Amino acid sequence: MSGAGPRGGANPAAANSAVGPVTTPIDAAGAAPVRLGFRHCDSRMPFLWQSAQQPAARWHGSGEGPANYFADTPIGAWAEFLRHEGITDAAELAGVRRSLWVVELPAAGYAAPQLPRRTLTGGLASYGACQAEARRLRAAGAVRLEAPAAALKAGTARGWTAAPAARPASAARDGRVWVLFGLCSAVGWPAVVAGAPPAEVLPLVRHF
Repeated sequence: MSGAGPRGGANPAAANSAVGPVTTPIDAAGAAPVRLGFRHCDSRMPFLWQSAQQPAARWHGSGEGPANYFADTPIGAWAEFLRHEGITDAAELAGVRRSLWVVELPAAGYAAPQLPRRTLTGGLASYGACQAEARRLRAAGAVRLEAPAAALKAGTARGWTAAPAARPASAARDGRVWVLFGLCSAVGWPAVVAGAPPAEVLPLVRHF
């Protein structure tokens, strides 16, 4: 899930809010636990920003990067892309060539922005307040934050089941976004290369 960027160019309190990210336990060698994040990016580019020359987005302003954004589910990452590009019709997906990466992130240490939910999930007009809150948190020592997914409608990060046919899972789940500030050495794996979001994500997107 990239912070900003054109399509295909160089540069995404519910009942289930207690559902946390999937983490891996400490292994026998004592490695720290991690959580998995999902991030879309231009297929021609690296999957992480490593420069301050990054377009501004919700949680950072111009010149305040790098800031790398991750969703807690694949559909959350795709929703961020669809919202950013204003894609609402399945026919528009035919020309999309994006990659989706699965990335290991630290399991803990995420600051929580203190803003109303309507601001956390609002449109472009809410970006200024979110950027100011991120500056406050960073000034206090935060190097990463966690916030509600603005690009997904409430309860729609639920995923699907196969029983036996594929259908939406019954339990509602809200999407989350994790932002890592500064140079990032996270390890990732490509899950989709030069592909397009599934059409099933289209009705789940909270557009600007």
